[in-house]
Amino acid sequence: MRNRNVLALTLAAAATLAAVPAALPAAAATTANSPKPGGSCPQLSKKLTWYGDNRATLQRMIDERGSCSNPHLGHGTKRPVAAFDWDNTITKNDVTDATIAWSLRHDKILRPKTWKSTSRWLTDAADRALTRACGTDVPVGAPLDTSANKACADEIFEVREDGKTMSGAAAFAGTWDHRHTVPQYAWVPQLFAGHTVPELRSYAAKARKEALAAPVGSTQTVGTHEIPGYVRYYDQQRDLVRTLKKAGFDVYIVSAGSEPVTEVWSGGKGGVGIDRKHTIAIRSVLDRKGRITTWNQGCGGVPVNKGEAIPYIDGKRCWINQEIYGVHGKKAWDKQDRRHRIALGGGDADTDVTFVADATGAHLVLNRNKSEFMCRAYDDADGRWVVNPMFIEPLKQKADRYPCATSAYNEHDGSKGPVRRADGSVVPDQRDSVY
Repeated sequence: MRNRNVLALTLAAAATLAAVPAALPAAAATTANSPKPGGSCPQLSKKLTWYGDNRATLQRMIDERGSCSNPHLGHGTKRPVAAFDWDNTITKNDVTDATIAWSLRHDKILRPKTWKSTSRWLTDAADRALTRACGTDVPVGAPLDTSANKACADEIFEVREDGKTMSGAAAFAGTWDHRHTVPQYAWVPQLFAGHTVPELRSYAAKARKEALAAPVGSTQTVGTHEIPGYVRYYDQQRDLVRTLKKAGFDVYIVSAGSEPVTEVWSGGKGGVGIDRKHTIAIRSVLDRKGRITTWNQGCGGVPVNKGEAIPYIDGKRCWINQEIYGVHGKKAWDKQDRRHRIALGGGDADTDVTFVADATGAHLVLNRNKSEFMCRAYDDADGRWVVNPMFIEPLKQKADRYPCATSAYNEHDGSKGPVRRADGSVVPDQRDSVY
């Protein structure tokens, strides 16, 4: 079987996948998209709770775009596409954090030649802090004793989690496009440099087993960091994916995590039935021995790189355009015509806002109080935004309004600005109303 993490990944097959039909005006939808003779109309489970009329709204979109109204999908008619973020969208809690935590508790991080070599943006302060905490006694390429050395585990996790050292110094500095990448996300697969993909998958599988067995609400300690100790698949999202697939949709995961880790959770026994071919995340370049390097595959005309073009905010659009619709070069960063955009997008955070907004049928948002995303969702410019509280341990209502008109938008240079609609008008501040 071809390894999808190898640099020479073939993209030709992606060009044949799923264009979606243009949306119909609301008044015409009932007539033109009504079920046709012989159509299959898979239904979302009525035993699972959704907020308000969200289930009915999603069911209507599935019926309009799927096999219920288009019985010949897959037989000369291209399939519509649904794409979801993974962490805190399909699952409650972050599977990348669970894998890192397990790896630190089991001494699976290998000592790099220098910490500076792991990321092009790592600061001297972070290099010194990591070197001081983790030491130089362990040979380069050998496992660090992070299970016993809490200081080392602390520094690694703090850099990954907050982009800072334990003393509060910035761990990353320099220039990058803040809508194409974030260094601490790109750093995660770089941390596993020297391991093979099967090894990393095995760590993710062991972390998965542990996290699924832990009680809801439990925590674990990494160094001195207390983080969630459990992960759960959302039953509603599992059912949604199942129903979409039965209705003829091609369903993808698009994550800013490490691809081998995401693959362990998305497919296989107990997953959501999304295979590796349909799982897109940060793709590491492998060396000749099949080991993960600190280099990543690129997107949108960006060649092999050290994290400049990962599936993050606009980067998720780029990877969808490139891998699903076969759009290459700089055009992959652009919003495509309706036939080359997904029908349904689902996410939970600002990193998902661009691709979810690109969807032509429905934009599913799990409310985690992320400002840019929630401004788009509550503004509901096209009437297709579906906002739902988290299905497990939902957040309380945000006390103040989202600062949409002034500082909710993540600018390319890292500054904050107003969220604007397609016509340039500014989205007014929004009240949190779905919680």
